[in-house]
This record gives sequence, C-alpha cells and structure tokens, in this order.
Amino acid sequence: MRLQFLLGEIGNGLRRNLSMAVSVVIVTMISMYLLGLGLLGQRQVDTMKDYWYDRVQVTVLLCAEKTRYTTCAGEPTTDAQRAAIKAELDQLKPTVKEVFYESRDEAFTRFKDTYKNSPLARAGEAYFADSYRVNLNDAGKFDVVASSLRGMPGVADVQDQKKLLEKFFTFMNTISWAAIALSSLMVLAAVMLISTTIRQTAFSRRRETGIMRLVGASNFTIRFPFVMETVIAAVAGAVLATGMLWATVRYGVVGFLSETLTDTAFIGVSDVLLVAPFIVGGVVVLAVLTSSLTLRRYLRV
Repeated sequence: MRLQFLLGEIGNGLRRNLSMAVSVVIVTMISMYLLGLGLLGQRQVDTMKDYWYDRVQVTVLLCAEKTRYTTCAGEPTTDAQRAAIKAELDQLKPTVKEVFYESRDEAFTRFKDTYKNSPLARAGEAYFADSYRVNLNDAGKFDVVASSLRGMPGVADVQDQKKLLEKFFTFMNTISWAAIALSSLMVLAAVMLISTTIRQTAFSRRRETGIMRLVGASNFTIRFPFVMETVIAAVAGAVLATGMLWATVRYGVVGFLSETLTDTAFIGVSDVLLVAPFIVGGVVVLAVLTSSLTLRRYLRV
C-alpha cells in the first residue's frame, strides 16, 4: 500500500509539473550530449594516436639543386652519398624497421593525389626532393636516427611526422575539452533548473506535505516522490543524449567518416556503450544530490 501510494504521488507530480519536467529533460539531454561528445573526442584522439604512431615515418630529405637547405651548398646528392646514407640506415636496424626510397617525381605525384587543392600541387616538382622514408619499430627513437643522419653529406634535413601529428592531436584535444567545458556550463544550468523545479513543486504541494507531517509520515515518505520525479526526468534526458551519441557515431562516424577516410582509425558504437554508464550514473547522482539538498533547505524535512 505504501509503495502504491509513493508511485501514485510520483505520477501525479510528473503530470502536474509536466512543463518543468520536460525542461529538465531537454537541458539534461543537451548537457549530457555535449559531455558525451567531449569524452568520445578524447577516445578518438587516443584511437588515432595508437593507429598513427605505429605508422609514423621519418623522412630523410636529400639535397636537390638550388635547395633552400644550407647544408647542401646548392648541390644535389650524389649516388655515392645516397649509398652511404642507405648503409647508415641499414646499420640502425632493428631501430629502423623498413626503408623506402622515394624520388622527386614520386613525392610530387603522391602530394598531388593527397593535397589536390594545395598551391604546392600547382607549383611543380621544384619544391620537392628525393628522400628516404623510414619506418621505425619504436616511434620514440626518432632522435637516435636523426642524430646519426644529420650532418651527413647529401642529407638536407631529417623530419619526424610524429611532431606534425602531435600538433593535430593537440588541436583535437582542445576541441574535445572545449565541448566538455561547454557541457559543464549546461550541467550548471541543469542543476539550477532542477533546484528551481523542486522549490516550485514543494511550494505548490506545501499543504499536502503539511498534512503528511501531521499524520506522522517519515521524511523519506515526504521526500521520495520529489526526488524520484527529478531522477526520472534527468535519466530520460540522459537516455536521449545517449541515443543521440549512438546515432552520431553509428551514422556520422562509422557510416560516413570510416567509409570515406579508410586510412584512418575511428571510434565505434562500442565506445558509446563505454561512455553511456558514466553519463547515466552521473545524472542520477547529480539529480539525487541536487533534489535532496534543495528539499532539505526549502521543505525543512
């Protein structure tokens, strides 16, 4: 009988404050969706790091005619110098995993295919040079390779792709943290809305709670309907946010990006399932704490 009474009070409270409950659902949904995007953005950065760092290459640029590198003195790399550089790379194994030679023509063709809209793609192959592209067994051993090759005759520069990737990952991290920061503001708005909703609901039902006190109802019996109304609305918003995250990843990432950019690793639906418990659990804790503290202050029970 007591449980039936409490459930009835919860249902009546949701019906009487439907507009406020819908507001809590919407604000919670938006805030949790932004928070989920930020968390998924962090997982995407980690996924791409694991994928790309295993494929990082060291580029050993060789000298070309009228090159801008002062170490070349304007002279191209000779065949003897190429052979010496290749021998040095072979001696660096097993730090060096594989070595590929790429001519100026091949480098220019690859650049045109990858960056069709770049001004360099229209400038001609004069801006490119022959190079050795080196795969490492450990991307952290770049300094070992660079220190062995820099200064050798015929070597213009030694470039590490990892440094370029780190700039990209820093940018991605900044975006994800910005989404988390924005979601924090939305969470604050949700807390304020929940607090206001509880106060208005408690004020409108002050006569009922007064009667319940007179007949000896416990604090739990009085508070429970208010708390559960808030939890139900907040969890509904969290579930909707999780559904939006699932749709974003399923159709936006898995269904589009992963099929368009086949040479890149992306997060999947399983990552949403890992993030979802934190979102729903956090919303439940937030709703319970906010409603309980508000009731303690304004309902005086």
